[in-house]
Amino acid sequence: MIFEATRIGATSYQESGAMAPLCQAILRTAFLGIYLFLLFLCLALLVPHLGASPPQPGGEEIVEIIGKMKAAVAAVKDYQTETEVREYRDGRLVDTKRFLYSFKKPNHIRIDLETPHPGMVLVYPNEGGKVVVEPFGWARFLRLHLPPDSGVLMTSAGQRIDQTDLGLLVQNMAHSLTDRRHGEIMLSEEDGLLCLEVMAENHFRPNVLTRYRFLIDEKRWLPVEVQERTPEGMLQREVIFRSLRTSIGIPDTFFQIDGRSGEDGRSNR
Repeated sequence: MIFEATRIGATSYQESGAMAPLCQAILRTAFLGIYLFLLFLCLALLVPHLGASPPQPGGEEIVEIIGKMKAAVAAVKDYQTETEVREYRDGRLVDTKRFLYSFKKPNHIRIDLETPHPGMVLVYPNEGGKVVVEPFGWARFLRLHLPPDSGVLMTSAGQRIDQTDLGLLVQNMAHSLTDRRHGEIMLSEEDGLLCLEVMAENHFRPNVLTRYRFLIDEKRWLPVEVQERTPEGMLQREVIFRSLRTSIGIPDTFFQIDGRSGEDGRSNR
């Protein structure tokens, strides 16, 4: 009997020992199921917020933004800004231009290049409606008089020198956000700047769609940066305006380097 009891006890112990891994496996499966359920629940709650696109502004909001920019431009008599233009090809930076851009209404423009031709000055228009190009230093006597649509002066985006002021930019932005728009407008804010992203007809190249990104100073309601990308999102061009000064009283002589003011215009910068 003692032997039988011992054998029965051993058998019960073996059976209970054999059941333990099974119970543990069941418990692990149950806990894993609960964990996965909670994980999927959290993802379901978080993903819509993490992957959400910037809000799409209503028509009235866009009209209000355009109105504020146009009013800001109308109040400006003249301005100067340090401008940087970056050109990209296949997503890689291939060219950078930096210059001081000066504008006075109705259409006086002066560009003082810093790079790639330091000291070169371009003034538009002279009395004949042309662009005066004055090299710096010993080559100054090689002054050129070119039409504003000259290929020498045109940017890779097809933009002429007489299509570079903020007033025209704001007009083009208004078209991009309204009648020349293709798709939705995305609106966001970055460091006190209003950001508008939109697919629209290119400002200077017909039959070309461009993905624009406009950054607007909400204090001045003037643009401070424009990015241009392909419809697929590849960066093509950036135009950045820094140290913008408005209505500073630039004299007319500053825009006359064609024999009447010469050095006076340069020294008044």
